[in-house]
Amino acid sequence: MRVAARRGSLRGSIVLLTTTVAAVAVVLTGLFAWRMISTNAEAQERDQLSRQAQVLARTPPLASWMLNRQQRIAGPEEIRLALVHPSGEVAGPAAAVVDTQRRRALLAGHDVSATAMLDGRTVLVEGTPTATGGGLVLTEPMSAVDQATDRMRGGLVLPLVLGLVGAALAGAMLARRLTRPLVSAARTAHRLSEGERGLTVAAEGPAEVAELAGALNTLDAALAHSEGRQRDFLLSVSHEIRTPLTSARGYAEALADEVITGDEVPEAGRVLRTEIERLERFVGDLLALARLEADDFRLDTGETDLDALVTEAAEAWAVRCARHEVDFRLERPGVPLTITTDGFRVRQLVDGLTENALRATPAGKPLVLALRAQAPGAVLEVRDGGPGLTDDDIAVAFERGALTDRYRGIRPVGSGLGLAIAHRLATRLGGTITAHGRAPEGGARFTVQLPPHPGAGPPDGPYPPRTSA
Repeated sequence: MRVAARRGSLRGSIVLLTTTVAAVAVVLTGLFAWRMISTNAEAQERDQLSRQAQVLARTPPLASWMLNRQQRIAGPEEIRLALVHPSGEVAGPAAAVVDTQRRRALLAGHDVSATAMLDGRTVLVEGTPTATGGGLVLTEPMSAVDQATDRMRGGLVLPLVLGLVGAALAGAMLARRLTRPLVSAARTAHRLSEGERGLTVAAEGPAEVAELAGALNTLDAALAHSEGRQRDFLLSVSHEIRTPLTSARGYAEALADEVITGDEVPEAGRVLRTEIERLERFVGDLLALARLEADDFRLDTGETDLDALVTEAAEAWAVRCARHEVDFRLERPGVPLTITTDGFRVRQLVDGLTENALRATPAGKPLVLALRAQAPGAVLEVRDGGPGLTDDDIAVAFERGALTDRYRGIRPVGSGLGLAIAHRLATRLGGTITAHGRAPEGGARFTVQLPPHPGAGPPDGPYPPRTSA
């Protein structure tokens, strides 16, 4: 609110803007109308004077004494009359304005419209031919035009003022319509930042404001879902940590209290080492995932022979698989397959997927690590002969702890972070990772497509997993 007070409110800005625009429009309109009123007033007076002249021209002047009578018919003293006889003689109070050119025009049957000086005053001159061959001329002082102009300009002020006031009121109403949902959205955003959830912003106002409200509602739902997932994950983490800690603490207390002695001590030590290694793996997975999600994560890229990399990895995993009586197989091109990537991270990705597959593969079943070229990059696959994945499993395969929570107590599970780490590693390397429900070996299949260099794949960032049944 302090920022709004310092920078000025949107409502005030809208009112000021609309009022300013209205004021500029009123001034421009007023200036234009001010000039046009004078021209229109003169045109109206000329038209009226011309009509009077045409009416009087229909009354033929029978004699010179009719001149005074026609003068009275013409109107007030301000309007003066001149009569041009067919002989060219001009008579009447306004005879002075009928010069030779105007007299010839009237005698030739043409109308006359001009401005002239009469008794020191500027007058309008309107003349029309008569039926007898002469002409009749009426004059009116320019002061009559000025008076008409003043009346019309006086009537212009009120509409302009009303227009300005109306624009200000319209601006205030518009500002209220626009800012009310914005203020509501801002308040909701503040409440969201303070931890409140389940809030709803009414989608009212213009389309853009309604879109903002919809985005906040979506954000609220996303935050609630994300925080729920985080709580579930933290509960899972606490469970994973508590179990080995409880076991290690029990054996440590037994050793300290000399409950375990003699030949039992080496076995207790092996249990302690196993539980500590389990904790180390779990904490290592957490740190790896945290580093992968950090904005400053960097890749050390270089020319990497993937054929040599998987051959080296196969040597290590063949030994581990043999200990678990799992049939390990390697499928590779047998020739160098070089791309520009981070070899250490690719090996980390291979190890993570292979460890996940080994955990789910029963004794006597196969586990396959495969590499093949596929333009424009390469494809890594890890296939196993385990129980495989359902369609529902595939939908959440790369979410932290999702499969671990689902299969805890049913099949061997790890920390729940391995596939999430694999997904982030593949994304960081510019590639994609896909989970398939069934492999030719009967279990799950995970496919990683690596680009020829990191910049050739999807841009770095969190992406939803690509999955296929």
